[in-house]
Amino acid sequence: MSYPAAAPLILTLTLDDAAQTYFNALRRQHFPPKINYLAAHLTLFHHLPGNELATVCEQLRSYSLMQCELPLKVEGLRSLGRGVAFTLENDDLRALHRQLQQAFAAHLTPQDQQKLQPHVTVQNKVEPTVARQLLAQLQADFAPFCAVGTGLQLWAYRNGPWEALQAFPFQAAVSRL
Repeated sequence: MSYPAAAPLILTLTLDDAAQTYFNALRRQHFPPKINYLAAHLTLFHHLPGNELATVCEQLRSYSLMQCELPLKVEGLRSLGRGVAFTLENDDLRALHRQLQQAFAAHLTPQDQQKLQPHVTVQNKVEPTVARQLLAQLQADFAPFCAVGTGLQLWAYRNGPWEALQAFPFQAAVSRL
């Protein structure tokens, strides 16, 4: 399988089926249909080098073998100005992100050099009043809940829809003391 070398790579965290289904349903309901060509996602990196695909895959495979699944706390909602996102937290996810930042340091854009703010966007590119209404609606009955990060997914950016390239399920077992 070969891919054009110039396509930037996007790295997302794979979520458990229940969380993915929940966020996808909200995204279908509230994201403008004409530009909603992606499933809900938690982006870790927005632009890794497509010309380094083999090396990136090798590094991600290595990290995924050592990483156990990540219990995530969906803590709340935040305004994106013209959209709404759910905020997620897990210290181990932040640590993994920092390790990956070090591994890919030579190739990171300024956006990807920043501290991770884990979130899943369910609405974007709408009028601010529409976004404020959805935020208030979702906050009215929000209660924190759990999700699970089950692996990494690498995508090629194709100026619109993303092309799934490879999944890297987390392989390490949780140690029980």
